[in-house]
Amino acid sequence: MFQKILVAVDCSEMGRHVFNHALSLAKPIQAELLLLHVLTAEESGSPDMFVSPGLSYYPVVNDAMLKVYREQWQEFEERGLNMLRSLSDVAQSHGVTTTYRQIPGSPGRIICSMAEETGVDLVIMGRRGLSAIREMLMGSVSNYVLHHAPCSTLTIQVPEDGAAKPSDAQETAASR
Repeated sequence: MFQKILVAVDCSEMGRHVFNHALSLAKPIQAELLLLHVLTAEESGSPDMFVSPGLSYYPVVNDAMLKVYREQWQEFEERGLNMLRSLSDVAQSHGVTTTYRQIPGSPGRIICSMAEETGVDLVIMGRRGLSAIREMLMGSVSNYVLHHAPCSTLTIQVPEDGAAKPSDAQETAASR
């Protein structure tokens, strides 16, 4: 049976949905959860790099723009850590041992390397359900992990209505 589960989450509703599934699986079997948030510019809500077209062919990035970007990136990092702390608190209130990590990089590669490094038995992650063409153009984190993870992988599909359904874990988090 599974003893240690890596749960790849982001700050979206899908991330909460994935977490709720992981918690409902881990609780009855007393598995440990490792929550992982990969900081990437592709995540919804991540800061965009500002560039302004100059007179030359190359875009211009000045010190003020870099400062704003760095500040926005720090806020993005803090939002991710707050989300991880909150989810960890919910899991621990349900009696599930939980740790968390936040790492910048390529999500598929980071998830697989963390799975190998930590010796997890299972990776749980979301699946956006991109069309074949969009998946081919954009790539798919879940597809990459399915083919490269050193352990079993469970992908959670977003519900048909596009929103996660409330669960005991969400109600617990909401009542705090």
